[in-house]
Amino acid sequence: MSNDAMVLVGNSKGGTLTTLRISDEQLIRVSDVAVGAGCSTFAVDHARGLLYVATSEPAPAILTLRIDRENGRHQEVARRPVEDPLAYLDVSPKGHMLLAASYHGGWGASYRIVDGVVGDQSARLESRNMHAALFDPSGHNAYFVSLGDDRIAQFATTVDGGLSELSEPFIHATPGTGPRHLIFSPDSNHAYLLTEFTGEAIHFERGESGRLTRREEVPAFDVTRGLHTSSFGVDPMAGHLVWGADLALAAGGRWLLCTERTESTVGAIAVEADGTLRGPAVITDTETQPRGLTVSPEGEHVVVVGERSGHASLYRIYDDGHLVLQSQSETGEGPNWVRFL
Repeated sequence: MSNDAMVLVGNSKGGTLTTLRISDEQLIRVSDVAVGAGCSTFAVDHARGLLYVATSEPAPAILTLRIDRENGRHQEVARRPVEDPLAYLDVSPKGHMLLAASYHGGWGASYRIVDGVVGDQSARLESRNMHAALFDPSGHNAYFVSLGDDRIAQFATTVDGGLSELSEPFIHATPGTGPRHLIFSPDSNHAYLLTEFTGEAIHFERGESGRLTRREEVPAFDVTRGLHTSSFGVDPMAGHLVWGADLALAAGGRWLLCTERTESTVGAIAVEADGTLRGPAVITDTETQPRGLTVSPEGEHVVVVGERSGHASLYRIYDDGHLVLQSQSETGEGPNWVRFL
């Protein structure tokens, strides 16, 4: 990782974006920019130097900010009102489309983008407790993950910025598992899903059309700590229940990292050359209630944020899957989303 790498943290309760600089494996707090409470997801358009940030106050909206890599004073350049707070945003590789998922509204949508300005919805679908919306790395397909309906909707993207259902519109998860976040291997051939209620990392193969085919699953939490399966609407902390959150690939795709919030851990699952997951997970204790994590572009450093700790931790990942702490920094209140800029 080069010196002066930049990390951005969304602080949902505090309503701010914290910019951190990494220098000699130390996290240095650079700036805090107020954007409004509920800034719990954002998407980075690296090529065009833009951020798309979801906020819920003073009213739900998608903000476009121009990235300031020198001082972290990211400037708002556009604002798109939306009807409900958003749980997930993703921007297409070409920067011309934005996907959004609304957990509380129960919908997902695509928007056209022109010069950083988010336009009208070009497509929309309804599904309970939508928790993720993302493109594959090529931008040829779009996927929407519904926690409430236990399914993934899969689409092809169209030349005019719309969505077209695949021949199999939905991939159904096991009922009651609560599919939450989905990621793809860099070559787009594999996808990995984390469930919130059972804490499973699930491997899918991705075909030429974009269709996902389920393969194996591995527990992504510490199975020795007495955690029990959760369910919708219960308090996972009160019942000591599984509470899966976020996932990312690290070390050139050799490890899949997954956070679990009740025991505040990161589970590292080995990924074979053919994309297969191999347990058991290697467990590292981390920030309290780790809702978000991200991996540096070269794959060797990991940043985890704890929504109850108000801190970010920088780790180096080693060949055995263990994360070794290098540095910590305060953030704003309630950090729950983090990405490298």
